[in-house]
Amino acid sequence: MLKPKFRTAGLAVLLTALLAGCSQNSSSSAPSATGDDENSPVTFSYYMFSPGKKDALASETTIGKTLQEQTGVDWKLEYLVGDSATKAGVMIASGDYPDVISSSGEMSKLLDAGAYIPLDDLIEEYGPNIKRVYGPYFDKMKNAEDGKIYALPYTANQGEYSGSPNVGGGAFWIQRSVLKEFDYPKITTLDEYFDLIQDYKEKHPTVDGAETIGFVSLAGVANNFFTLQNPAMHLAGYPNDGSVMVDMTTHEAKVVAGTDAQKKWIQKLNEINAQGMLDPESFTMNKDQYLAKLTSGRVLGYFNYGWQVGDASKNLLSAGIDEKRYAPLPIVFNEGIKDQYVDPPGFVNNYATGISVNAKDPVRIIKYFDNLLKEENQVLVQWGIKDETYSVDEKGRFYFANEDQRKAHDDLELSRKFGFTYFGSDWPRYGGESTLTDGNAYSPGNQPEVAAASYTEGDKKFLEAYGIQTFSELFNKPEERPWFPAWSIALEQGSPEQIFTTKSDDLQRKYLPEMILGAPSNFDKLWDAYMAELNKLDKAGYEATITKVVKDRVAGKW
Repeated sequence: MLKPKFRTAGLAVLLTALLAGCSQNSSSSAPSATGDDENSPVTFSYYMFSPGKKDALASETTIGKTLQEQTGVDWKLEYLVGDSATKAGVMIASGDYPDVISSSGEMSKLLDAGAYIPLDDLIEEYGPNIKRVYGPYFDKMKNAEDGKIYALPYTANQGEYSGSPNVGGGAFWIQRSVLKEFDYPKITTLDEYFDLIQDYKEKHPTVDGAETIGFVSLAGVANNFFTLQNPAMHLAGYPNDGSVMVDMTTHEAKVVAGTDAQKKWIQKLNEINAQGMLDPESFTMNKDQYLAKLTSGRVLGYFNYGWQVGDASKNLLSAGIDEKRYAPLPIVFNEGIKDQYVDPPGFVNNYATGISVNAKDPVRIIKYFDNLLKEENQVLVQWGIKDETYSVDEKGRFYFANEDQRKAHDDLELSRKFGFTYFGSDWPRYGGESTLTDGNAYSPGNQPEVAAASYTEGDKKFLEAYGIQTFSELFNKPEERPWFPAWSIALEQGSPEQIFTTKSDDLQRKYLPEMILGAPSNFDKLWDAYMAELNKLDKAGYEATITKVVKDRVAGKW
């Protein structure tokens, strides 16, 4: 019920593409549609439903040029601007699909529209590396209705699980100057977090002549409203399962919206807003403005997933002012709640990349993907070139031997130029927590030697103050959740579950900002109005469906 229905258009268009090798989106050079002319130059289009990156030509990066020399293939890379649902709707209505689409949260909609071709035959004939990497996950990738594979996910972990010494997931972040001011206190609860920020803001009302901002949210940015929704579940001791919290014993899924946890979180934001601690532009500024505020030194706290603010983090690191950088904290509602911010190992089958029905040469594309999945190329897209962007010690361990190697990864412009920014995600790839066959971490950020050597004097002072070796030690280790994550459960377009999700999100977008920014005396009235609307929706039906899928996954049925 939760798997999207597929149309047969994909098969027909694939045959057409293989026979004719043409479509409305013509290549800069037209290769054989059967892929016989393996290294003839060709440029394909690649659309990513992920924001925050500049459009680019892959060959203008070192990684893209290297892969082009291996395959003859170049890419026009285009990234989301604005709302993803709107973009997907326009794409579907027009039928104007790029050659390859990285779906992010729009997979079900695109699949239901017949935007992707099945990959099974292509993988069988041209994909030995695809089979090596994704083979153990094929059963989780197949469509429930026709048993075919339509896309390649980003979470196919290889080797032993390699957790990050640092925090790239969700956390309540706090400017280090706040912790330093009060001699690095232990902060556990939400009240302690905001009390500390308030005390610091009162002592330091301005930064470089501008008003100090106590707390800021990214909730006004398209596709980032979840950063306002998700803290409720984290504060209550749950990981990011999307719209639900799953009981560890019964495996029952309960919608977060309308819970006591959500009310407590939103009411706290209402309280700090009344105290002048919440940035009033939290629901109106764009992402560039948000990131600029984080790098300005004015913001004392925010909630985000680390990957959402990578550019700001790199800019702050480059600026070299440790006190203005941020530290992650595993904040919960009350003492005694076990934090679960760190994700357990999981598999996401609907955040993936696939070949569209308009693709000019599916064979060349699948061959490129297969080549990309050779381990030496997976090292290239994560670590780069030996002795240029990383080194290898006498024990075979990867590390950064000098500041130039580190900057190639950490400096925003250098990372873009080399290609780490463009090839680090949104492609067929090893999962981020993978280990290479030689025992090195797939991701440099997960390599202990890299983490330890990367710490600045400010980092070391922070770690020493809290008696830890790495930032992730502040957080509890994740508990095993065989279903994780529940947000990857695909909802059929137009199904009662999908309609519930849309209407519930619409209600939250309407009411949550109003409750936060309104007078505290009016909060309960607005909450009651919100609940009256929410209770009109089929929450019980949605919970029952998600619970069934969670229990099926626990039983090994994906």
